[in-house]
Amino acid sequence: MAPVLSRSLTPASVASLPYSPLFSSRNNTHNRLSLRSAFLHQNELKNSSFSCSGLKWKVDKRGSSVVVKCEASAVAEKEAPEASGEKHEYQAEVSRLMNLIVHSLYSHKEIFLRELVSNASDALDKLRFLSVTDPSLLGDAGELEIRIKPDPEKGTITISDTGIGMTKEELIDCLGTIAQSGTSKFLNALKENKDLGNDNSLIGQFGVGFYSAFLVAEKVIVSTKSPRSDKQYIWEAAAESSSYVIREETDPEKQIRRGTEITLFLKDDDKYEFTEPSRVQGLVKNYSQFVSFPIFTWQEKSRTVEVEEEEPKEGEETPSEGEKKKKTKTEKYWDWELANETKPIWMRNPKEIEKDQYSEFYKKTFNEFLDPLAHTHFTTEGEVEFRSVIYIPGMAPMNNEDVVNPKTKNIRLYVKRVFISDDFDGELFPRYLSFVKGVVDSNDLPLNVSREILQESRIVRIMRKRLVRKTFDMIQELADSENKEDYRKFWENFGKFVKLGCIEDTGNHKRITPLLRFFSSKSEEELISLDQYIDNMDEKQNAIYYIATDSLQSARSAPFLEKLVQKDIEVLYLVEPIDEVAIQNLQTYKEKKFVDVSKEDLELGDTDEVKERESKQEYILLCDWMKQQLGDKVAKVQISSRLSSSPCVLVSGKFGWSANMERLMRAQTLGDTSTLEFMRGRRIMEVNPDHPIIKDLNAACKNAPESTEAKRAVELLYETALISSGFTPDSPAELGGKIYEMMAVALGGRWGRVEESEAVGETSESAPESESETAETEVVEPSEVRTEADPWST
Repeated sequence: MAPVLSRSLTPASVASLPYSPLFSSRNNTHNRLSLRSAFLHQNELKNSSFSCSGLKWKVDKRGSSVVVKCEASAVAEKEAPEASGEKHEYQAEVSRLMNLIVHSLYSHKEIFLRELVSNASDALDKLRFLSVTDPSLLGDAGELEIRIKPDPEKGTITISDTGIGMTKEELIDCLGTIAQSGTSKFLNALKENKDLGNDNSLIGQFGVGFYSAFLVAEKVIVSTKSPRSDKQYIWEAAAESSSYVIREETDPEKQIRRGTEITLFLKDDDKYEFTEPSRVQGLVKNYSQFVSFPIFTWQEKSRTVEVEEEEPKEGEETPSEGEKKKKTKTEKYWDWELANETKPIWMRNPKEIEKDQYSEFYKKTFNEFLDPLAHTHFTTEGEVEFRSVIYIPGMAPMNNEDVVNPKTKNIRLYVKRVFISDDFDGELFPRYLSFVKGVVDSNDLPLNVSREILQESRIVRIMRKRLVRKTFDMIQELADSENKEDYRKFWENFGKFVKLGCIEDTGNHKRITPLLRFFSSKSEEELISLDQYIDNMDEKQNAIYYIATDSLQSARSAPFLEKLVQKDIEVLYLVEPIDEVAIQNLQTYKEKKFVDVSKEDLELGDTDEVKERESKQEYILLCDWMKQQLGDKVAKVQISSRLSSSPCVLVSGKFGWSANMERLMRAQTLGDTSTLEFMRGRRIMEVNPDHPIIKDLNAACKNAPESTEAKRAVELLYETALISSGFTPDSPAELGGKIYEMMAVALGGRWGRVEESEAVGETSESAPESESETAETEVVEPSEVRTEADPWST
């Protein structure tokens, strides 16, 4: 419904009182209204005055009648506001509208300044566009600019521009749009736009950007002058009111030549924050730094001036005019200061920008001190249009919590060069690329973009895909460059991020895999890529072999590598905790499978099947006997094809956790022991048929299967294989005791016993005694006693 003008004024003494049968008119010259006592409350009759219909009334008793008079001063006060302008009624419920703005569109009160500056910028843009065909619109009203002046004493903040301004009709159309549309219609349009993911016209249709001023203001006054009109108009509204007033500006001192001046009378809770000049300047630099028009803020400054010294005291000589000394002092003053000095570098042609300019912009925007490792500047056109400059930082975050934190505020989103937000949760960049910093400027998103809009907008999804693709192109270009040192720095700082992408982003495996770098059995000093690994491998090799351990030292000495190294097969060393999971998510690269050399069913491709079948036949009894001794500790015992110097090794099941993964899962703070037991899977013991220990045990199982010595040797062999294969023994102390016993038997005090035996021999030569008597009187230390049947017994 269109705004309705207020009713015409009538004599307040009559118009303010509704018609009632209680009234009775009398013919008198004083225009009095007499009424019966039933009209007034008894308590009111006792008082000499009362209020009704917003006016003051005086009661006089004259005999049996009561005479009520309206005070003329009250009538004047009642008439004054209405006489100052035309009153327009809102159709929308202001309270619902304010609730919607606060809870649905804006997260912080400070957004009001961004919205009003954006409106001012739009007004300047419109004037600049129209002046191309009609230069007279510019006139002599000055440069196109925006000025912001806070006034702490009055509790106001004023945003003025020299833009196109508005006529009276445009004031009603533009600032009364919500009233004309109604809150329900606004809600419906918001819902429809969210469903469609395309709400770029929301601000333009409903003027919500302007109404964000009521987040902090209890009253707003808009003074505007259009170059197409000779009159200047005032629009005024209060936050809790259901109407607004439009009147003509008649004060010559308040006249403006062109543009709009918005004055916000701030609420008590917001006066101190938003009238602080430094706070206002900070908001402009944060949100509107790259607006294409100059923005000036009213700031307190200081300057040094020269002043003459004070007059000399009594008794001192008065210096002549030329001899008077001058001193300097600092005085403070207020003046306009340009707040948006930095120009938007992404709006310029990349061919015209030097590398130092990109670095300077990066340092200033993100408060960095190191130059970026790489950058890319691009413009995307077509279905979605946006401009962007993204960087790879010179070093990783110092705080480990920021390594995989998507809320790092590294991406600054702008809409038409107005800052919108840097608080994202994976909407523009995935978590593993959270280290990338940059700016994104789109004309297709609305200024009041919210988290819900970002999550559901098709535009944002398209932007995300293109940003990720451009980021990978930038990293790949860095990897292919002749300066290998740059990519080495990148990998040291952000290699973990890239490996995380193998786990979280299966759709980009083809882009991620060529960027991976690992140490290997043939390159322990320098990282190599998977492409280099494939180039070095033999034509017959059909797999990429790897081993996951906790360090390079553990990897190079692992028994799993013996036969592979002997056959000159390269093995990748995965020494970081994330490596194994990342490789398992890749599965293949260039049709080559990733194979863990620490798991069962390792196929090297050139196995002698005849020899292997003979070995299995010869040692089948030993394998069954060892499995019987070890029980449930192993799933089975079999002949190994991966060992050359070690007697045995423990390998994991094909679908179970490796020793490295089991170690990592044990270290988890919230690890589940039941899951650990389930996923640990079965362990398989592989024995080397060419090793002397295995040959001796093979003979023992055939000739003395019940030998205690042989059984304990199998147990010790198993527990030693646990350690050498990367597993953790169930009882390290028990294993240590067995090793000590074995050492005692092996050493037997041989170094001290040699000297003691020689001394005993000399004594026997000097004393003429028989050999039998010497044997009977010889004292033997307990450590020298050895039982043939069981040398480990105590």
